[in-house]
Order: sequence, then structure tokens, then C-alpha cells
Amino acid sequence: MTIISISLTDELLEEIDKLQKGQGFSGRSDVVRAGAKMLIADSKVKERLEGSLNSVLLVIHPQNVEDTVTEIKHEFEDIISTQIHNHLRKDKCLEVFILEGDGARMKELVRMLQTCGKMDFVKLIVA
Repeated sequence: MTIISISLTDELLEEIDKLQKGQGFSGRSDVVRAGAKMLIADSKVKERLEGSLNSVLLVIHPQNVEDTVTEIKHEFEDIISTQIHNHLRKDKCLEVFILEGDGARMKELVRMLQTCGKMDFVKLIVA
């Protein structure tokens, strides 16, 4: 097994500690490993997206980054058939996108949202 160092915000470390205690993980490393495994499994599903698909994309983000979401979504109007925007508590927003079209385009939309560094949560559910 290889040991690595990572940098985390205080808030993220606090959430990891809550998960460790609440879910019964033996240590922080187990929480991080479980998260990495989930991300890898999700990524493998997205790698296989191709052809014409229907899906739902859920995004939670801080309210102050709505401009970023708008910029990204305008690049994908060809696959976004519906968007629902809702304000949540603590200056957060929920975006629900109903997508229809090319799986490769869906994969690119998800990638852009995940890698911009401003979203709290991005999850694609394929029908």
C-alpha cells in the first residue's frame, strides 16, 4: 500500500470525521478510499456513455456561482431539454437538468461541471 498526502479544507475534514464516526469506518483513510472507489466506479459508467440517451443531471452549487453554471449550460443547449432551478438554504442552489441526446455530450457537460471547482455536487443518472 502507498501512503500519500492530501490537502483538505477544515470543513471537508470535519465532514470526513463525521462520516467515519457515523458510518463506522475505522479511520479517515477508509473514508477517503471509499470515496475514491465510488468516484472511480462513477467515472467508469460515464466512460461508456454513447449514443442517444435520456438522463437527469443534479447539480448543487453556491448561489454566487450561478454565472458559471449559466456559461456552461449555454454550451449544451442541444442536449438540455428542461432545467429546474431552486434556491436551497444557506445560499445554495439546486439545478435539475433533463437531458436528451448524445451520451458523449452528456459526459462532457458533467466533466465541465465537475472540474470547474465550483460545484458542491454533480450527479448524472442515466435512464
